Amino acid sequence: MSPATRRRQRVTFAVLTVAVGAFALLQSMVVPVLSLIQVEYDTDQSTVTWVLTAYLLSASVATPLLGRIGDVVGKKRMLVVTLMALAVGSLLAALAPSIGWLIAARVVQGAGGGVLPLSFGIIRDEFGDKMTGALSVLASLTAVGFGLGIVVAGPVVDALGYHWLFWLPMGATLLAAAGAARFVPESPRGAATRLPLAPAVLLAGWLVALLLPVSQGNTWGWGSPRVIGLLALSAVLAAAWIRLETRVRVPLIDMHMMRRRGVWTTNLVTLFVGFGLFASFGFLPQLLQTPESSGYGFGASVTVSGQLLLPSAVASFLVGFSTSRLMGRFGARAVILTGALISGLSYLSLALFHDTVLQILVGITVQGLGTGLVISSSASVVIASVPASQTGVASGMNANIRTIGGSIGSAVMAGVVTARTGPGGFPAESGYTIGFAVLAFFLLLATLAATRVPDLHRSGAVDVRDDEVSEPAPAGA
Repeated sequence: MSPATRRRQRVTFAVLTVAVGAFALLQSMVVPVLSLIQVEYDTDQSTVTWVLTAYLLSASVATPLLGRIGDVVGKKRMLVVTLMALAVGSLLAALAPSIGWLIAARVVQGAGGGVLPLSFGIIRDEFGDKMTGALSVLASLTAVGFGLGIVVAGPVVDALGYHWLFWLPMGATLLAAAGAARFVPESPRGAATRLPLAPAVLLAGWLVALLLPVSQGNTWGWGSPRVIGLLALSAVLAAAWIRLETRVRVPLIDMHMMRRRGVWTTNLVTLFVGFGLFASFGFLPQLLQTPESSGYGFGASVTVSGQLLLPSAVASFLVGFSTSRLMGRFGARAVILTGALISGLSYLSLALFHDTVLQILVGITVQGLGTGLVISSSASVVIASVPASQTGVASGMNANIRTIGGSIGSAVMAGVVTARTGPGGFPAESGYTIGFAVLAFFLLLATLAATRVPDLHRSGAVDVRDDEVSEPAPAGA
């Protein structure tokens, strides 16, 4: 490899790191300050939670759609467009005069989900035999960025105010967009084709119809006509979406691709891991910030509660540097299975032992190790299981499924935690105990799904004995 090629790869990787990091930070920076935003805009808790939910919903739709567009018109071009949309959304959020405006701005920010499949696709096009290691690091950034967003939110708000939770990422995103336009090389383009807009609309429809009643069930009543009606509508729209995806010439999510073992097994694990990751990081700050008068809380500030999650974020990020070697030695199945099992045990530990800060610190750090192993390995397995032309949509689908799992997990955790109220109007401790036990159960399901992941090694070859296809993944996988 020539020095010029190595230099180009380093610069490209630096730009993609900033882009992915900015998107990941914006996923979570608002989580520990939702109560502050609620007071600032004089709204209620059920409304303010949509500051997070709207972002996840938008990303769930934008991620596969923009990945598909990037495969057709060029990944570099769409990366720049996506980063600019993320910057515009951040500007609108920083200037938001009302809660409705802020929620709409978060929808615009959610378009930044396209950063993930586009970045993964560029890595595959440009990095050759270094692809697996680069993918592992970028994938792990999505987990560590979520954790760091919670960690840095407190100091930023204390020093500058919560509006700077949007100003700062906007600056980083603009720099990444300029860097992408200047330094990222052009990627090969696929054949021109129609965009899958109808599947995107149905995907958005059934997700909204699902998450709205799940997040509002305690307020509306789980047996109310609105909840039952929306859940039924979600099922109908989801069935229509799946049927349409199998019939249209250009699907948003290729259901035939989903049948590949390397794709469906890894995506199933990713769904459950995302369920646990977003739910745990979304509610651990609330547990830590609950006053001691409640009988179980610690009265931590926003800053301190975020700092206590830092070891988890660091562990998740650092393990991303080793997964490439671990997959080369033990295979992806062993790495992903181990990560899912470790994560499940950490949630069980948090359910049973959360009487001291040390117990929570140990539990969440172990969770970071497990989640890091899964996330940094999953992208490599999915991408190795599909043709090069489907890299964008396949990696976008994987990231999207994690986001969907996270949005559902957060809504479910909210329903469990707030089901009962203890002294002082705070959630009862049993809500957290049951909630983390639920997360442990879903990670058990992830562990079972991981036993079916193909035995991918660093070379990128899939062991055909473990796949339903009769030959290895296409060249370049």
